Amino acid sequence: MKFFSTLLLLLIVTLAQSQNTELKLTTDVWPPFTDVAGNKSILTTLVQEALYRRDINSSIEFEKPGITIERIDKGDFDGSPTLWKSPEREAKYVYSEPYLYNQLILVGRKGSDVSIGSFSELKGKRLGVVDHYAYGNFEKENEIELVKGASNQKNLEKLLSEEIDYMLVDALLIQYMLKYQLNDVTAHLAIGQNPLLVKSLHMAIRKDIPNAEEIMKGFNEEIDEMIEDGTFNEILELNWVQADIDGDGKTELILGGDLAGTSAPQNIYGLMMDESYKEKNEPKQYYVDGKLYESWDDIPKSYKLDLPKDDIPTEEDAKVKLKF
Repeated sequence: MKFFSTLLLLLIVTLAQSQNTELKLTTDVWPPFTDVAGNKSILTTLVQEALYRRDINSSIEFEKPGITIERIDKGDFDGSPTLWKSPEREAKYVYSEPYLYNQLILVGRKGSDVSIGSFSELKGKRLGVVDHYAYGNFEKENEIELVKGASNQKNLEKLLSEEIDYMLVDALLIQYMLKYQLNDVTAHLAIGQNPLLVKSLHMAIRKDIPNAEEIMKGFNEEIDEMIEDGTFNEILELNWVQADIDGDGKTELILGGDLAGTSAPQNIYGLMMDESYKEKNEPKQYYVDGKLYESWDDIPKSYKLDLPKDDIPTEEDAKVKLKF
């Protein structure tokens, strides 16, 4: 009888979960993290893939900045794939574990001091930020002149024309610049190593959604599996990422695919944040094709194949063509 009762309970739970097979999510346009169909939309792709692997379909609609929370609270949507945390929001929503972090890096012109470790060191400087981004109120505390631009690209143009002294750029965008525009980046920009501002990104759904806790538990588990199987590398279009693959509290360098390059990787994008980004000389383990290696030298030579390189500079490279 006890076995029958347990089986019946499991059946009821399964049926209840299957009744909520689709989540209606909303966010605003934030390229390349979130964007409309046909454009690169990293975060929505990650979230929808994780949900799909757990047999949950999802749809995403884009709203104007500032009304996403209002529409969710009205019941028009079940949640959002991309929310920052706040005490007020945590009272209303079930949050996932962080699946990515916004890491804002200081970028200046070639020769600028980008070793600055805090906003207080930018006192009196003109700092380019993107309008409508919720950075916080650090400028008032540190007497920084914020210059708002419509996009990172507009801020970059202001930086190169000396209208601003520095700009804040997400570390993922910097990874793309280093991957696809290495020559121009090296010639014209100075890029900081440590983020000045870090904010965790989460999926969140309303607490009154049926099985909200179970949905989020499955989502968290699937994110871990996607990091391990290389899906994150593929969606982010990065050869190496950094995350805690073995759960020991320290991050490892994770290879997507089987091309490791001919030398140890530099400037790795961190999916999960720990204090190691402050310690550049800390040894890291490497996770390659399902196996952990203690050092770069331990990785089999069969993986140490050359990666595609940036084009050799031509006369046209004398013109600045940097683009986000």
